[in-house]
Amino acid sequence: MRYWFPYPLLSLSLLTLWLLINQSLSPGHIVLGSILGIALAWAMVNLQPHKTRLKKLSRIAVLAGHVTIDVMRSNIAVMRVILRSGTRPVKSGFVAIDISLRDENALAVLVCILTATPGTAWLEFDRQTGVLLIHVLDIEDGQPWAELIRTRYEAPLKEIFE
Repeated sequence: MRYWFPYPLLSLSLLTLWLLINQSLSPGHIVLGSILGIALAWAMVNLQPHKTRLKKLSRIAVLAGHVTIDVMRSNIAVMRVILRSGTRPVKSGFVAIDISLRDENALAVLVCILTATPGTAWLEFDRQTGVLLIHVLDIEDGQPWAELIRTRYEAPLKEIFE
């Protein structure tokens, strides 16, 4: 059974997502969603994702709280930038940050956090040097951004994943 359904939870999640997107429980959508779920789970087998054991589950709630607060703050900051765009020019820029995260799943979570936060975008990560390059919409100085990412995101992710 494991041979035919290598990632059953992923297949079920994809089927559920398919049905929610199409807003239909018709037999055709159920069959098509099932086929897509199984096929995409097989694609995951070929990708051979790295298995990670979560170390400190209690830190997940703290990290989620920080992300929620930072996303709300960033929404307000981006709104201010948009509303005052005529009075003061926007100073966008790039910030290079040295990080020590190496776990692929921890890096993927960091990508999701930075991309979901309005006003920031993940651009590049160099595995050899450990330098992360992000773009910030309104920036005065890059050092506070580097410290924020290291303390609020990287440190908890290291505790959770490494």
